[in-house]
Amino acid sequence: MELRQKILDAARELFAERGYDSVTMREIAKRIEYSATALYKHFVDKEELVRELCRHDFNALAALFIEAAASSSGPYERFTRVGLVYLDFAVRHPQHYRVMFMGGLPPVAPNDQERDDPTQNAYVFLRALTADLLRAGLLRPELEDVDLAAQTAWAIVHGAAALELTLANTSPWLDFRPRSERFAAALEAVARSLSRDPEDAIRRLRQVLAEDAGKVWGLGVAAPAAKKEA
Repeated sequence: MELRQKILDAARELFAERGYDSVTMREIAKRIEYSATALYKHFVDKEELVRELCRHDFNALAALFIEAAASSSGPYERFTRVGLVYLDFAVRHPQHYRVMFMGGLPPVAPNDQERDDPTQNAYVFLRALTADLLRAGLLRPELEDVDLAAQTAWAIVHGAAALELTLANTSPWLDFRPRSERFAAALEAVARSLSRDPEDAIRRLRQVLAEDAGKVWGLGVAAPAAKKEA
């Protein structure tokens, strides 16, 4: 199992650095100083390897979502904390995030159990949280399509995460605001675009930010707006 994990970790690093199509099994073996033959004892080919890598990393993200939601009392608080976990995951595990959401991996079809299981499919969990908001009457009345609402929220938060990983620390062209402010603003954009009562949603969001500042999110201190509501 230790060698199998080394293979997955090396593959992730190389996929993040150079993209899936440019990496060979021989290069993965060289990264961990093993022979290609040793890799083929664990994975038949690169496609099987990437399938296992995706399942491993997406399951890990889903587990973090479930843990965050369990610590929240209401549907909007659960939704907000999952957003924080997603952003935190991108910051703490940039290689994982790049491979999962930005790496151009080939489609990996789920099996029957994985597709609809929130413990194995992070999107199913996000969709369930969005459905809870709809049932609670917290979404704008015209937002009856749960998938559209969930994917809109995901698009906004993913945009903030992707910019953090690609531009925030390297671009001389932009004066980026502090990460915590950008992430808080992205979450507020979700609240304003989806919520029936945006001001109440933002109040709840800022309360969560204030409560979780300095904890496990890896986001630095809460945004100034969040501190005012603490």
